[in-house]
Amino acid sequence: MAELVEMTMTDSTGRIAQEKASLIWGIADTLRGLYKPAEYGRVILPMTVIKRFHDCLLSTHDTVMVEYEKRKHLQVKDGFLKQASGYAFYNTSGFTWKTLMADAGNIESNFRDYLNGFSDNVHDILFKDGMNFEPELEKMAANGVLYEVVSAFGGTKGDFSPDKVSEVDMGYIFENLVRRFSEGDEAGEHFTSRDIVYLMTDLVIAADPRVFDADHIQKSVYDGSMGTSQMLSCMRERLLQLDSEATVTTFGQELNPFTFAIAKASAMIRNEDAENMRRGNTYDQDRFSGYTFDYVIQNPPFGIEFKAQLEAIKSEHAKGEDGRFPCELPSVSDGQTLFAQNGLAKLKDDGIMAIIQDASPLYKGTPGKGEDDYRRHVLEHDWLEAIVQLPNDAFYNTGIATYVWLFNKEKPAEHADQVLLVDASNDYVKRRKAIGEKRVDMTPECRELVVKAYGAWADGTWTDVTEDGSEIIVEAKLFDSVEFGFNRITVCTPERDEDGAIVRNKKGVPAIAVDENGKKMTDTEDVPLGQDIDDYVAREVEPYNPGAFVDRKKTVVGYNIPFTRAFYKYKELEPADVIADRILEHEKSLEASLEALFGSMRTEA
Repeated sequence: MAELVEMTMTDSTGRIAQEKASLIWGIADTLRGLYKPAEYGRVILPMTVIKRFHDCLLSTHDTVMVEYEKRKHLQVKDGFLKQASGYAFYNTSGFTWKTLMADAGNIESNFRDYLNGFSDNVHDILFKDGMNFEPELEKMAANGVLYEVVSAFGGTKGDFSPDKVSEVDMGYIFENLVRRFSEGDEAGEHFTSRDIVYLMTDLVIAADPRVFDADHIQKSVYDGSMGTSQMLSCMRERLLQLDSEATVTTFGQELNPFTFAIAKASAMIRNEDAENMRRGNTYDQDRFSGYTFDYVIQNPPFGIEFKAQLEAIKSEHAKGEDGRFPCELPSVSDGQTLFAQNGLAKLKDDGIMAIIQDASPLYKGTPGKGEDDYRRHVLEHDWLEAIVQLPNDAFYNTGIATYVWLFNKEKPAEHADQVLLVDASNDYVKRRKAIGEKRVDMTPECRELVVKAYGAWADGTWTDVTEDGSEIIVEAKLFDSVEFGFNRITVCTPERDEDGAIVRNKKGVPAIAVDENGKKMTDTEDVPLGQDIDDYVAREVEPYNPGAFVDRKKTVVGYNIPFTRAFYKYKELEPADVIADRILEHEKSLEASLEALFGSMRTEA
């Protein structure tokens, strides 16, 4: 496992995962004609789950059969059979893949016997919890392709046993298939590449001074948009690398029925409680009400409308700090900050969260509204620890700028009231072959550079050279949280009489001038929180608008995180005489070219 993690990741899904996914994709060709390509997943994903279950159970198959014969008369026998299988599931059928392949003539009845031998929790996944495999089983049997599909999974390259395919690689096999089968239909929405997940997990662990407080690591991890649960698997894997006896309990919620079923299957294979994987829309169906966790890690979808859940979200928002959505609601066209607020609500008082967001939560929203209120909420609570800009083209389904926001509910004293911005946009290695929009990887060296910058907790630049000779660069800037805040003031131009004196009402309050359209002449100014408003107006407004005054009732506090400006580098323009000389040289060159082309014709003209 550790070897897989430390390998140079020219392919972020791992060599084994890629090979197995390609094999399965080839098996899908047997369905050509019977199914449309977009429908292949209905068969291939359940069959992959079944084969993974089979290969996990194969080594204890005989032991389970002996135990079953001893206990089959008992009403309660699950515990005995699970103990015999070594997993939280089992199969009491006498068939294995080898014996299924040995009898082509009876493949349907034999395969059904094999499926019926699974424990109830596997039945739920295959036939109830989203995969709905029965219609596809009937269709394949009726059209004579069932044996062909079973045989294709039974070759030597189709070995999915745990000693051949790790838990994390199996997760990426599933996610590779989900991506392929979802082409053109929210492709790639359900997962995040391994290199980015490892960076997120490394940052969470680096931010946790309590990770080794006990004799062994004991952590609970939650993902409110888990897809196939690969982020949870990666976090669990990382913690087990730190402590082989760690206790890591994962919890996740997912809306998509197919990816949820895969997540539940993966939990069972990890010998975790599959009931911790729950289906539902996180916006309005909180399946973990009352739960809190040590860590939250997630990559929620961007730009997904929540209009259908709006009333339920408003009800939750009305609870204020007692609810999951205490901030002013964002636009119904994009609820990514709702996932962040949900994650914060799910953290323990000393919990840590890493979440992927696009650029809009950095700047979008007017003071007191939407994303701006979200920024105010996390900054004034002093929960935001760091923001890391990732390289463009690091994800399968988007090339836009993306960021890891790192939250800590109990920041160390030396980090109090500060936020570290980290620019890792130039910290990548180009891929030899793109996967969707993903054209770059963050190798172990790249990730280590980000963790170093975070650990330094100071302004600085970190560089390294990768094995292929590429230079990687990470820059960091440390800010006091108050630097992101401002008072948005409303500045009013006073009305003046014919003599130029300011017109005032009976209470001495200046009247506001109006323009030719009858509109009041007001403007807004953003005054940094650390500055006195009166001093600012006297210095920045009064010289240009004598008598201007501030409508104090309209002053609102806002927050903006100017990430791009923080790392902007001014490039001094060339001197004018240098530019003029270059233009003159260009003109001479152009003249010579024209002379060569037209020669005497130009002279005669």
